[in-house]
Amino acid sequence: MDTNEAAAAPAPMLEISTSRQMLSWLAEQKLSIALTTYQVGKLYFIGLKPDNGLSVFERSFNRCMGLCATPNGLYMSSLYQVWRFENVFEVGQQQDGFDRLYVPQMGYTTGDLDIHDMAVDSEGRLVFVNTLFGCLATLSETHSFKPLWQPHFISKLAAEDRCHLNGLAMKDGQPAYVTAVSQSDVVDGWREHRNHGGIVIDVERNEIVCSGLSMPHSPRWHNGKLWLLNSGTGNFGYVDLESGRFESLCFCPGYMRGLSFHGNFALVGLSKPRENKTFSGLGLDDNLKSRNAEARCGVQVIDLRSGDVVHWLRMEGVVEELYDVVALPQVRRPMALGFKTDEIRRVLSIEY
Repeated sequence: MDTNEAAAAPAPMLEISTSRQMLSWLAEQKLSIALTTYQVGKLYFIGLKPDNGLSVFERSFNRCMGLCATPNGLYMSSLYQVWRFENVFEVGQQQDGFDRLYVPQMGYTTGDLDIHDMAVDSEGRLVFVNTLFGCLATLSETHSFKPLWQPHFISKLAAEDRCHLNGLAMKDGQPAYVTAVSQSDVVDGWREHRNHGGIVIDVERNEIVCSGLSMPHSPRWHNGKLWLLNSGTGNFGYVDLESGRFESLCFCPGYMRGLSFHGNFALVGLSKPRENKTFSGLGLDDNLKSRNAEARCGVQVIDLRSGDVVHWLRMEGVVEELYDVVALPQVRRPMALGFKTDEIRRVLSIEY
């Protein structure tokens, strides 16, 4: 292809489609959704326009991954920073049909820690999974991070991604459970244990409470159960903490990452597996083949009472992978400021 042809090539497009009742469900539940994709470096907000049509708002942040809600905004991790977004709209205020404006109010430079799941504890402190060092950590005013906890089998805090610690579940405002792809204690050791090495660790006791999983992600405590995504097989379910067994509720056609709850519903993020050694050769391949299905990218809404997928949102085109999914209750149509355009210079607010 010569340069003229390259210049004329259309830019990659994003197509979003939904199930017939997805938008009605968002309106009924008074809910919107925030998504991150590090593959194309985008933070997406899915909401409703004034005419109840689909609203999709995006901002660009390099390698954005972890996402969690705060009382007035969001935390989000990016390539080498963590951003705290604050909503600057007053109660009832709107602009062009948007009812939230999230401003990246505070940034922390952490370096490339490969931050995965994040959550806010009962004291308002951010706790995040520092995957590169294999520990739970929090922000530091003077350093890249402050370690809080590490698995008992990790002998040294080192920038080696030994076990691929990735998921964090909070309970009663404190870190309660984490997921890891393996118990490896050598650099990049988790890759040899993708199929059956996955574990869940009780943080307080520092004991493994479930093993034999395949690349587990996104543990969450909800309605008295520890839910998680057994991503390497495509099964969404919960851990029976008495028996230590993972109980599958349903199969999802994609590599799952990102889990959020709203009442009796789970919102599960799906990705198309990359064609590389990390994602190939997993049980998910066989499970998709046996169902004559292709992997999808998007969000599935699952009824916890039946295991049925009751609504879905599908993303095609430029976006093939998601990392995190966060439900935003009582938010109809959110937007945010980024750093690629001039709006951030002109949005001013006063604290009284």
